[in-house]
Amino acid sequence: MKKASLADRLAYAVAWIHGRSDLRPVAGVVLGSGLGRFAESLEKATLIPYGEIPEFPTSSVPGHAGRMVVGELPSAGGPVPVAVLQGRVHGYEGFAPDEVAFGVRVLGRLGISSLWLTNAAGGVNPAYQPGDLVRITDHLNLTGQSPLTGPNPDLLGPRFPDMNAAYDPALGALLEEEARRLGMPLAAGVYAGLSGPSYETPAEIRMLARLGADLVGMSTVHEVIAARHMGLRTAALSLVTNRAAGLSPTPLTHDEVQRVGAERGEQVARLLAAAIPRAR
Repeated sequence: MKKASLADRLAYAVAWIHGRSDLRPVAGVVLGSGLGRFAESLEKATLIPYGEIPEFPTSSVPGHAGRMVVGELPSAGGPVPVAVLQGRVHGYEGFAPDEVAFGVRVLGRLGISSLWLTNAAGGVNPAYQPGDLVRITDHLNLTGQSPLTGPNPDLLGPRFPDMNAAYDPALGALLEEEARRLGMPLAAGVYAGLSGPSYETPAEIRMLARLGADLVGMSTVHEVIAARHMGLRTAALSLVTNRAAGLSPTPLTHDEVQRVGAERGEQVARLLAAAIPRAR
């Protein structure tokens, strides 16, 4: 049997979500490893496990709750309807790039006008320490893959999308302003996306540094490409959970990633809660 088109699969998922929640989100958020706390701040929330949404890929990685949360973010100017992906899927789990990007595309078809991504990352820049927050200004897609490979879904965007300002400067400025207001240090840097799941070798980290990377991780780049293709304004935050290979005296573990995420997740949630209402 012929597989349904991407447009049809997205329409099916979106219609199903509309059947579960009357809210029409204006902002979308993707929460990375150990960073799910922001979703707890939403009021009148509807929790939808990914496994219940038609066509939606399901994560198997610890630290990713694997559910969509649709609710209202309290703010001084009134509640902001938000859809949150509490956890994401990754290519190293066996998902193709278009499947990795499916959740972001669903958010786009739900009608959001801004997309906010978070991730846990290794610090390539030696100035970064575990616990530091970094606003992503650009990325290096070193996975060798793209979610746009194959027939172009014209309904979503152009065949050859421009990747200048993939990380929206105005949203980045909002993050900077709110971080200063909250007394929260916020650095800025370039994120290198690799396939994983093994952590990088010290030689690979030296290579990434020479290429201009400040951060390294196993997510985000395919989501940003898909978001840019759809014309979504996008911002991204990395939480440095460890110093990259060759810069740390201890072995790298996912337990460390989750621990730092749990410790600093409240800070990420506060910054998002302050910036998102101003993007309307």
